[in-house]
Amino acid sequence: MKKYVIQGGKRLHGDVVISGSKNAALPILAATLLTDDDIILHNVPQLKDITTMLELLIKLGKRLVVEGERLIIREDRTNRNARHEATYDIVKQMRASIVVLGPLVARYRQAKVSLPGGCAFGPRPIDLHLKGLAALGGKLDMHHGDIHATAKRLRGSSIDLLGEFGSSVLGTDNVAMAAALAAGETIIENAARAPETVDLMDFLGKMGAKIHGQGTSSLYINGVKRLHGCTW
Repeated sequence: MKKYVIQGGKRLHGDVVISGSKNAALPILAATLLTDDDIILHNVPQLKDITTMLELLIKLGKRLVVEGERLIIREDRTNRNARHEATYDIVKQMRASIVVLGPLVARYRQAKVSLPGGCAFGPRPIDLHLKGLAALGGKLDMHHGDIHATAKRLRGSSIDLLGEFGSSVLGTDNVAMAAALAAGETIIENAARAPETVDLMDFLGKMGAKIHGQGTSSLYINGVKRLHGCTW
């Protein structure tokens, strides 16, 4: 049997550069859709999923400016694409693309998002995402593999996001981002407590969202009319 033999007794020293977290960065990038102000992000990891999300943001009306290790995300006012449509050609590449659904409905009152990776409910369920958005007043339909969502105005609600496999990280993220611009208070029970969800809630707070309870299974979100830019 192979083994490691480690002789201790010597003090370790040196520096380690810590990469940004992909699982934290993806929903934070999606959250930039909630505002037309500039968002400045530092330490975004350079990975394929990140590149895919950035391509999706460009499709949805954002412009990217890279200054050294800083990423500036701006509104592209010359982009005439349908800013509420996340099309299959990009969404099929990454399951986490579904996390743009909440921000799009909250900001544009409508969204058309292909099922992530082209999958159906079974092996990669998104039922908690849809349940949460419906509780906020979103009207959801499925047409040819696309989720169509509309809402005159999202409104706060009490939502339990406990699913068959426990809490959903991306489901919590999606519903919380939508609730940040909804009218009134939203209470999310059985919210995910993962570090990347806590990071997203703190980021939304920096944008002006009124959120507390992050890191616990109960999130309290008082919706605001507008979120602003920030550095993170």
